Amino acid sequence: THGIPDKRNAHPHSSGKITIVHNGIIENYEGLKASLLNKGYNFISDTDSEVVAVLLNDLYQNDDLVSAILKLKDILKGSYALVIMCEDYKDKLFAIRKDSPLLIANDDDSSYVASDILAFANRNSHYSIIEEGDLAILESGKITVLDSTLKQKKRKIITFDGDINLVQKGGFFSFMQKEIWEEKDVIKKILAKYGDLSKLEKEFNFLKDCRKIDIIACGSAYHVGVAFKYLIEEFANIEANVEIASEYRYKKNFLGKDDLAVFISQSGETADTLASLRKVKEQNIKTLGIVNVVGSSIARESDKVIYTLAGPEIAVATTKAFVAQLLTLTLITLYLAYTRNTITEEYLNKTLLELNNLDEKIDELLNRDYSNITDMLKNKDNIFFIGRNIDYAIALEGSLKLKEISYIHSEAYAAGELKHGTISLIEENTPVIALITKDSIKDKTMNNIKEVKARGAYVIAISNELKEQIDNYIMIPCDNEFILPILSVIPLQIIAHDTARLKGCDIDKPRNLAKSVTVE
Repeated sequence: THGIPDKRNAHPHSSGKITIVHNGIIENYEGLKASLLNKGYNFISDTDSEVVAVLLNDLYQNDDLVSAILKLKDILKGSYALVIMCEDYKDKLFAIRKDSPLLIANDDDSSYVASDILAFANRNSHYSIIEEGDLAILESGKITVLDSTLKQKKRKIITFDGDINLVQKGGFFSFMQKEIWEEKDVIKKILAKYGDLSKLEKEFNFLKDCRKIDIIACGSAYHVGVAFKYLIEEFANIEANVEIASEYRYKKNFLGKDDLAVFISQSGETADTLASLRKVKEQNIKTLGIVNVVGSSIARESDKVIYTLAGPEIAVATTKAFVAQLLTLTLITLYLAYTRNTITEEYLNKTLLELNNLDEKIDELLNRDYSNITDMLKNKDNIFFIGRNIDYAIALEGSLKLKEISYIHSEAYAAGELKHGTISLIEENTPVIALITKDSIKDKTMNNIKEVKARGAYVIAISNELKEQIDNYIMIPCDNEFILPILSVIPLQIIAHDTARLKGCDIDKPRNLAKSVTVE
């Protein structure tokens, strides 16, 4: 987070007898660094993390290590997962955390500490979460956890029940490609848990009485939230606001005792989303976490949690977790619409049946040849995505997927906004990818397509019916409004992947990005 990515700024960082690795961000590092410079210490890196090592070394000069670590916790402000080595304790590791994930596990002759269970799940599937304020001391085959008073605590053991084979590429070009192809199985897994009326009633009945919903998320999860807002307002007549978590945590909300705050996160550790959750809980508002990772912070701290069952997702750019979130929230919408008599039981069952029979439609989308589109996009500098209503939500995600892994500048707009300035950027052969799936507003979106065509745009449509004025088509084989968004995002994911592949980009590890954003 501080300084350019080079060897000098890379972890671990050392000072005296202390060596540390750190995930997170130390907010008061500048003042601490100035004080330590005045004491005569030198710094090699530009990082906030090295300040932690130097500060702990300074504290250790006058104290035992455990006491020094406890003092360190009181001084640091921000978020951190810290693992500490000391030359005087060659057979031990020390670990503490605040607002960043840190897991521990041990067997007869080994101990493990990591930010993600996948780091050691192939060796040990029984793990614990270090609670904030606690200190974990790892030795060979033994872990001791102490609270802030140095009293020993009993660890709560969690079992990882995922398939470790899912973190192998299995012959695919990239993890992202593999995870797109896994979406069909993820959909089946979700429907096995939630996919009929009795299961919906069992899992979601606690939602029936909510009056208003605030949806809080970041990145792709925010785009799912935008889609959920459109669905829940139109089909269940429930007022919904969708907010970017990094903004929501610093603004006033207007939730009451009968309202619900929904927090969406793949990792369950997204820093801004977690901070927003804690803010809402202080107001005694009911909270619901929509997360993928069992036992994550958002899962543990929400009043209720619904798991999206996507399994491990390795690629930084989310695909199957996005589809899992979207399907889960679609099922919630169907249930609440049914309980409020805005859709019939017959329509509910028909939609559930269609969802349970998506294999052929998904296979068709997965196996199509998109090369005539990707060969053209790879050489473009600017690409625009447009759509209205829920099509706009999917356009947001399509644009993000393309830009984050291919590094091509792309923007998504509500289609009617183009003429309020952005249409000035349209020139001859500028690609515009238009989503046109929602029956009630298709003609309105077509008007916007005609506007960009008149300025020379090359239009690619994602639609379930043919329209004039379109240069290239991706047909979606469906006419159900609940299912169209789920199918529409799949070709956008493939196009982003294949465009990035043609450009020679590192698809699974795009520059400057991290899978779990644990800093503000």
